[in-house]
Amino acid sequence: VQLQASGGGLVQAGGSLRLSCAASGRTFTNYAMGWFRQAPGKEREIVATIVWRGSSTSYADSVKGRFTISRDNAKNTVYLQMNSLKPEDTAVYYCAARLLPGGTAAQAMGVMRRGVDYWGQGTQVTVSS
Repeated sequence: VQLQASGGGLVQAGGSLRLSCAASGRTFTNYAMGWFRQAPGKEREIVATIVWRGSSTSYADSVKGRFTISRDNAKNTVYLQMNSLKPEDTAVYYCAARLLPGGTAAQAMGVMRRGVDYWGQGTQVTVSS
């Protein structure tokens, strides 16, 4: 099983990036998906989650209104659209999966904070001021 994240890069403040996370090796039916990030010298934090049907999403307060998580189950891919980027969004971003057949994305966020089943490799996002 592999989660392959892509789409990171260098962008000016106020700009946008779209991260993708493609899963291979299995389908992620009944898996909640999430994006985490880790800035230099800081702990990894969860940014957004989406339930496996895509019907519920949840966001950290720091990105609410600017980031949008979505998924295409036919493509086994989850996305993170990041708009109005700020220098404090600079971090390595990781996608993750956790088996969670029910519940809301907010519940998934709490569960995924405690542990995930699969991690993707990180993709660097750098926002210049």
